[in-house]
Amino acid sequence: MQEQNELTSIIKSGYPLILIETHEEPRALALLERIANLESQALFRWSVTDGIKRVTKTESVAESYQLTDALRHIDKTPQNGIYAMCDAHPFLDDPLNVRFLREIALEYYKTQRTIVLISPELELPDELLRVSARFSLVLPSTKTLRKMVNEEAELYSHQTGSKVKGSAAMVDQLIQHLRGLNKEDALRHIRQAMRDDGRLTQEDLTRVIKFKRDALAGNGSLSYETDVVDFSQVGGQANLKRWLEVRYKPFVDVNDVFGVDRPKGVLLLGVQGSGKSLAAKAVAGSWGLPLMRLDFATLYNKFFGETERNLRNALAAAEQMAPCVLWLDEIEKGLSGDGTGGSDGGVSHRVLGTLLTWLSERKSKVFIVATSNDISRLPPELIRKGRFDEIFFVDLPGSSTREQIFDIHLKRRKQDSTQFDLQQLALQSEGFSGAEIEQAIIAAVFEAYSVSHSMDTKSILNELQKTRSLSVVMGEKIAALRAWAEHRAVNADAEGVK
Repeated sequence: MQEQNELTSIIKSGYPLILIETHEEPRALALLERIANLESQALFRWSVTDGIKRVTKTESVAESYQLTDALRHIDKTPQNGIYAMCDAHPFLDDPLNVRFLREIALEYYKTQRTIVLISPELELPDELLRVSARFSLVLPSTKTLRKMVNEEAELYSHQTGSKVKGSAAMVDQLIQHLRGLNKEDALRHIRQAMRDDGRLTQEDLTRVIKFKRDALAGNGSLSYETDVVDFSQVGGQANLKRWLEVRYKPFVDVNDVFGVDRPKGVLLLGVQGSGKSLAAKAVAGSWGLPLMRLDFATLYNKFFGETERNLRNALAAAEQMAPCVLWLDEIEKGLSGDGTGGSDGGVSHRVLGTLLTWLSERKSKVFIVATSNDISRLPPELIRKGRFDEIFFVDLPGSSTREQIFDIHLKRRKQDSTQFDLQQLALQSEGFSGAEIEQAIIAAVFEAYSVSHSMDTKSILNELQKTRSLSVVMGEKIAALRAWAEHRAVNADAEGVK
C-alpha cells in the first residue's frame, strides 16, 4: 500500500514524465492499473510490438508501433490519462522523440497526460530531467520473504505429501540472502531450493549468492572481492574490532526484536598501508558477508550524465547483493572528479549528491566501509555526523601491534614465530606501517631462499634497515592527519603510537 500511495502521490503532483527502472514490467503495470482504477483515469500501454492499447481493450491505435508515431498520437489527443511506455529506452536518443516528450510535458496543465517510462534501464537527456520523477518498486521486506517461504513450503507439502526439511537458522539465512532480489527472482530461488531435493541447505544459499554475483558481470565499477580475511589476520585496531563486534548481530539479525537502528557503516581514515583495506576485508570475512568494492576511477565517463548513472547502477547492484559489505575504496578520489581535485565540469559535485542521497535514503542491508588517505579532499557534507556511524583513524601501529603484525605475517609464510625476537623486531620497526613490515618479511624470505638458508630475526632486521619508513617519507602529512583526527575521530587502536 505504501508503494501504491507513493506512486499515486507522484502522479498527482503533476510530473508529466515518470521513470520506473525495473525488470518487473508486469508488476509495474499492475500497480499502475490499480492506481488508474482508484483515480478513475484511463490507462494505456505502449510497446514496439503492440503499439498503443487501452488496458481494458484489445485493439491497438493505428500506426502507433514506432515510438515517434505513438508520441505524435499522444501529443495530439485531448484525452487525459496515464501512458505506460514499455522499453522505450533504445529510442530516447532520437531528438524527435525527445521533442515530442518535451511538448507533451509543456502542455501538461492543459491536458493531463502522464507518460510512465518502464524499462530495465533508463536515462533521460538533460532537457527532460526537470519535468520527470524517478520511482522505484519496493523490494520484498524480510516479512514478505518469510511469508513467501512459508506459502511455498505449504504448497510443496500439499503437492508432494512431504514437508520441506531445514532448520530455522537455515530459513533465516535463506531469507537474509534473498534480500535485495525482486519478488520474481526471490520466488524462483525459493521454489528451486525446495523442489530440487525437498531440503533447505547451504547449497541453496550458495546458489543465491552466485546468482547475485553473476548479476554484477556487466557492472565494471563494482567487483565481488573473494580475497577476504577475518580479524585474526588484522594486527591491533582493538577499538574498531570491539565496535564492530557489538554491531554484528543488529546488522545481520533477520528478526528485529529490540528495535535497534541497523548500523550504516564506518569511514576509515589513515595513512597508506596502515591496514584500512585489510580492515574492510575483515569486516566481510568476520561477518560472513559478500564484499563489494566500488572503484570510483571506473565510474567517470565523458558523456553528460553517464558518470552519475554508473554510480546509481553500481549502488543498485550493491543493494541487490544485500546483505553485504560495500567497500568505497579511496573515496576521496571519486569525489574530486579527475582524481586531482581539478575542475571537472561539476561531475564530482553531482556524484557527491547522488552518493549522499543514497546514503541518506537507503533501507537495504548494505554496510559501508569507506577508506580515505586524504581528509583534505573529502567534502564536509560527507563527513558530517549521521553519514557514517563512526569515523575511525587508523594510525601507524604501536609497539605491541607491530609485534602482532610480525607474528601474523611470519605464520602466513609458514614460519615459527616463536623462533624470532618479535620484541626486537617491533622496536626496530618504529614508524613503519603494516604494509612496510610485510614487505620487509617478503624481502627477507627471498634473500633466505636465494642462499638456501632459513630466515631469522637478523635477516628481517637487515631488510628493515634498508627501508625509509612512511613516518619519515610522509612525516608532515601524517602529523596533519593526526592533528585533524585528534578531536574528530576515534583511534582504531587502543594503543598509542610508540
